[in-house]
Amino acid sequence: MMSLKHAILGFLNYKSMTGYQLKQRFDKSVRYFWNASLSQIYPTLSQLKEDGLLTLEVKYQDSSPNAKIYHITDKGREELRNWLIEPLEPQPHRSAFLIKIFFGANIDQNLIISQLNQRLELAESNLAKYQQIRNEITENHSLKNSFTLFESLTVDYGIKSMEAVIAWYRESIEKIESLKRKEM
Repeated sequence: MMSLKHAILGFLNYKSMTGYQLKQRFDKSVRYFWNASLSQIYPTLSQLKEDGLLTLEVKYQDSSPNAKIYHITDKGREELRNWLIEPLEPQPHRSAFLIKIFFGANIDQNLIISQLNQRLELAESNLAKYQQIRNEITENHSLKNSFTLFESLTVDYGIKSMEAVIAWYRESIEKIESLKRKEM
């Protein structure tokens, strides 16, 4: 099962960082499918340190607060590797929105179309964000780097998922509008 600790270990396996730097890394890379707040990151870092998966280096600074830099240990790398090779069970998909659609015949069809249009706009916005991230990855890095290659694979997944969702929203709107025309 995925936990925040594995994401943190994954990032620290590439580079030692402070908690704040980890948060920035989450926000710049995986936030569209795995979000983490500082209030989640810091307790997890403490637990990982306590478990011997990380070490802490305090960098003393005169002009700003001391920096707490976290480093992954060999035990942490082993934990990450074991998690990475462990098969994951499919996660159940639950969607309150799809339940609304399922029972949509009980309300005015214009209300369902309105909700679908709102979701369509959000999906189109997310697609644009994913495409921007993809462009940044290809402009700033060579895809020959394994980290960048695998990072780009997750962005490709986001792009293809949004394209499929957008197509489904458009088709659903068209089907409902077609039904409305037939009922007139």
